[in-house]
Amino acid sequence: MLPFVNLSRDEENEYFADGLADELLNMLSKIRGVRVASRTSAFYFKGKDVDLATVAQKLNVAAVLEGSVRKSGNRVRITAQLIQVATDSHLWSETYDRELTEIFAVQDDIAKSVVTELRAALLGEASSAMAAAQVAAEVETLGRGRGGNAEAYRLYLQGSFFIDRKLREENARGMGMLRQALALQPDFALAWTGLARGYRHEAEFFSAAVAPSYAQARAAAQRALELAPERVEGHIELGRIRTSDWDWQGAEAALARALQLAPENAEALLAAGVLARIRGQLPDAIAFGRRAVALDPLSVDGHQQLARTLVAAGQLDAAEDSNRTATDLNPATGMLRARLGTIRLMQGRPEEALAAYREELLEYARLSGAALAYHALGRAADSDAALNALVEQYGDSCAYQIVEILAFRGDIEGAFAWLERAYTQRDHGLHAVLHSVFLNNLRGDPRWRALLSKLGLAD
Repeated sequence: MLPFVNLSRDEENEYFADGLADELLNMLSKIRGVRVASRTSAFYFKGKDVDLATVAQKLNVAAVLEGSVRKSGNRVRITAQLIQVATDSHLWSETYDRELTEIFAVQDDIAKSVVTELRAALLGEASSAMAAAQVAAEVETLGRGRGGNAEAYRLYLQGSFFIDRKLREENARGMGMLRQALALQPDFALAWTGLARGYRHEAEFFSAAVAPSYAQARAAAQRALELAPERVEGHIELGRIRTSDWDWQGAEAALARALQLAPENAEALLAAGVLARIRGQLPDAIAFGRRAVALDPLSVDGHQQLARTLVAAGQLDAAEDSNRTATDLNPATGMLRARLGTIRLMQGRPEEALAAYREELLEYARLSGAALAYHALGRAADSDAALNALVEQYGDSCAYQIVEILAFRGDIEGAFAWLERAYTQRDHGLHAVLHSVFLNNLRGDPRWRALLSKLGLAD
């Protein structure tokens, strides 16, 4: 399924077109007998002039659903068409001119029509009243949790659009819209899930006081699951929140439930892979990661996370392949050059590592990588200069990176002092403690075992 094209005069209505397509994609992906390319891969083609044959080949699909949305005030026109790529033939098409209050009926009708036509064309299932009733029942079940108030739904789509940008001001703006949606409809499960995501972003990226944000994120996710326990989105979000908050067993339970509900959900697989890597379960982490990128082949984050896991496992050639794929998909992504630098250091090629680190887009990673590479090259003064710049500019947010540099350089006391600081700050870099090669000098110290116990990673 491709993103719907926004034909509205107001470009801000793009959120509506994206959100409508996203919700349809989520519905279709959970219906028996239908494999749908994951959102990240589908949305990779947004705004790109690519023929449908290429889209189908890259996504490994036989049919493509595309469409457009024109929103004006409280009226919306939605055009959708389902195309069988091999024959370049229309399996189904429809245009809906409706009031915004009828948006849920339009979504359901599109989903039912698409599923019916796909099953007939690709699976050879004959149309019948019983089959139609079964599809209708599936769609009705999947529609639970999205609410029934059109204005609340519009606010949810717009709020989610801003939260997904992961920018401080837009995250706050999006959360405000979700609160408005919940004021209109308190039992709107998807809005609670979106609010949980916003609070998690606060804790991970924007807030100095992470504990209150995580507590609010947990509460919002749990409220979403009370309202719609069959919606996989809430379980995935709760799993991510618990992972970020170092609740490994709780995260495992939430993600296991997500995968029970949706075994082919790439987001759930990706989150499960990250959790397994943090806990040192590297074979499982690799398996989850490979399944995730198979289902979502154009996801930069999927390939990047798989590369991180393969680096942790010492599978450097495979890690470089995954890192290169992520770079090809979006060269403007941070950490890709830094990861290549780490691979080169682990391969004993410090000159090439330094060159890669110097090209990193994120300054803190550029500085920390340079400090590591300069040390490996025996250039102590240059390593000191890079470390000092990192401490001066990013000491409040990059304690873990400073730990890696000090440990790699053999400054054990300094490394443990900064480790305590990283722990106090709940630094996300600590997710790498079990497998970072730069921390090897610390592993024989009794304080190391004590740290792992505090993190719940001693076993």
